[in-house]
Amino acid sequence: MTGFNKFSSRSFDWVLCIAVILLAAMGLAAIYSVDLSRGQELIYFKRQALSFGIGLFLLFGASLMQYTFFRSYAKIFYGGTLLLLIGVIFFGIDIRGTRGWYNIAGFSFQPVEAAKAGIILMLAYIVYHFGRRFERPLFFFGTGLVTLLVIGLIMLQPDLGSAMIIGLVWFGIMFMVGARKLYLGGLTLGVALFSVTSWFLFLKDYQKGRILTFLNPEHDPLGRGYNIIQAIIAVGAGQWFGRGLGFGSQSQLRFLPEAQTDFIFTVIAEELGLAGVVALLVLFSLVLYRLLLIARRTNDDFVAVTVCGIALLLFAQMFINIGANIGLLPITGVTLPFVSYGGSSLIVSLFLIGIAESMVKKRY
Repeated sequence: MTGFNKFSSRSFDWVLCIAVILLAAMGLAAIYSVDLSRGQELIYFKRQALSFGIGLFLLFGASLMQYTFFRSYAKIFYGGTLLLLIGVIFFGIDIRGTRGWYNIAGFSFQPVEAAKAGIILMLAYIVYHFGRRFERPLFFFGTGLVTLLVIGLIMLQPDLGSAMIIGLVWFGIMFMVGARKLYLGGLTLGVALFSVTSWFLFLKDYQKGRILTFLNPEHDPLGRGYNIIQAIIAVGAGQWFGRGLGFGSQSQLRFLPEAQTDFIFTVIAEELGLAGVVALLVLFSLVLYRLLLIARRTNDDFVAVTVCGIALLLFAQMFINIGANIGLLPITGVTLPFVSYGGSSLIVSLFLIGIAESMVKKRY
């Protein structure tokens, strides 16, 4: 059956849901603070609040679905996201050099966020139907081809950060299910060689600039290194309890041009201090723990891979975003899940949590 379940508080992971809501609340507070400095009638905050409401509706709606619904329609989810990714190349709008958004009636939608959900469900579907014969070449290269198709379409936009995230999710799932180490090792070597080749053949100048800036931000402190330097200053300025919402000098005086998206962690660190950062990391840890707990309690491969894929996706985005904010990783434009401004990211992230909620063990 693929219908709805009657809601039961006993079969709903309230800890997971509340942790996610608190993360979104921290994001809304930080975006509100950034909006105060922009003098734009709280445009970012209002849009993010609307997206949060839509996402919360989808979370509870998805949680009521039988998990077999997502298994039965995994191929449709995947195929639909491919069509969206193809369409955006021809009909999308350009923002900061990336053609990755649809603009419909004044609202923008980023299909790459939907593709993250689509690829997770598709990989889980393949794992479920492969009968645990994961050492076979067909499994490794078949799932790789399915993933590479999505990555290729994303790179045509181009969106290196999202392509990298999806690649990491696939690699993590392959490692988790026990794909042959020979293939994984060979792939790692191949990626290293491809990365060197990409520098000369594929990467745009601004992408090369981000990498060079990461290696030595002081080389161009008033140019490409400016954002990283200001972010590190802001993180350190927060000290123990921060300067207070709306009182962060780096974020309020516009030293960080994308404070509501790429550098939202910096805003929280400066205005809420170490206490805010610890709270943020504790909430993320709680979300990841509850997701892994759902996966551990199941005997269904589709459920286990889906929930672990969601956890991998959230962890990878969190790690890359925070790493970039504190100068440990290059800036790639990856959002901080549930926290950064971005309606598509927030809505899809909440929808994924709803899918995980539908897979709580008491449901089957």
